[in-house]
Amino acid sequence: MKNRRLLYTILSISLLTVMAGAAIAPALGVISKHFAGQSPLLVQLIVSLPALFIILTNLVFPLLCRLMKTRTLALAGLSLYVLAGAGAFFVDNIWVLLVFRALMGVSVGMIMPLSTGLLAYYFPPEEQAGLMGLSAAMNQMGGVVATFLAGLLASVSWNYAFLVYLLGLFAIILVALFLPNERLSGRGGVSLSLLKRFHPSVVGMFLVMVLFFIYPTNFALTASASLSEMGVTLVMVGLDVVAFLVGLVFGALMKRFASQMKYAAPLGFMAGYLCLAAGSSIVSLLLGSALIGIANGIGVPYLNTIGSVKAGKEAATTVMPLLSAALYLGQFLSPLIVSPTADLLHVSPYLVGAGIAVIYLLQAILTRKQQMLPRI
Repeated sequence: MKNRRLLYTILSISLLTVMAGAAIAPALGVISKHFAGQSPLLVQLIVSLPALFIILTNLVFPLLCRLMKTRTLALAGLSLYVLAGAGAFFVDNIWVLLVFRALMGVSVGMIMPLSTGLLAYYFPPEEQAGLMGLSAAMNQMGGVVATFLAGLLASVSWNYAFLVYLLGLFAIILVALFLPNERLSGRGGVSLSLLKRFHPSVVGMFLVMVLFFIYPTNFALTASASLSEMGVTLVMVGLDVVAFLVGLVFGALMKRFASQMKYAAPLGFMAGYLCLAAGSSIVSLLLGSALIGIANGIGVPYLNTIGSVKAGKEAATTVMPLLSAALYLGQFLSPLIVSPTADLLHVSPYLVGAGIAVIYLLQAILTRKQQMLPRI
């Protein structure tokens, strides 16, 4: 029962991390109308700015672990999460709002490595695949719930969408009650030796996020010819549901197909984007979206599992901050990489995605020849 409470507590943090930018995305249209006199770039930064500060905070995460014990660090991060997130409800100045969004990024940078690293710290290696799958599933479910609630709240008024971050209060209660207040090693930090040791997983996570974010930045535009606005929303939410379901069964998949799993995400992304590039028929849109959901649902927990098993109890202060930084760097750079490339080559962004998936497949093959996992 104690382990179960601890697991639920750590998973409650996983529910929150994806919400840094994604939760506000449905309200961006309403927010842009409210700030109609401001630069569109400033409005877009409301969604993208947290990613930069998540990366910066991840880079100093080992230092934070030396300064604070786990429960103290988690409570500090979650408290800042609620205050910076819901505090934006009271703001009516775009620059002050961006300060709150930057603080939101700092808060997620404090809790993101804990959401996966504590699983490696408290649970044995043979359980890592199943636990990382559950963590990824909770992450996806958090995105679904937050997106839905933010959309409803934004229909009341633009600033009501920020109240979705009050969900962090539930995690604060669980952490205060059930998370032990231990001191992690604090070793790690960014170094060439650490990057060399974990580069297969770090580079892989970056490529997964570059690939995945081609979908949300392009699908609504390309699918509008075949689907209504509600249809587009339902298909995009359906992708998150598919990724959630895959996360739930990821542990079982790793037990049965451990040696083949390294191919699943790159092949899934490749097939998914080829389907989307093939045309705008309903079948192509649904099949492509489902394949991308499967690829994302496998890719993230697979890389977290590989990294956590290799790092052991030190995962929270070594590989997990690097994986978190790579994840958000991929999110931030994806449109900056894909859109110019598609324009230069005069092709669909989805074809660029298929090409990047080939690079990801080659990276997985070349860097994981000797990768061994414990029996799981």
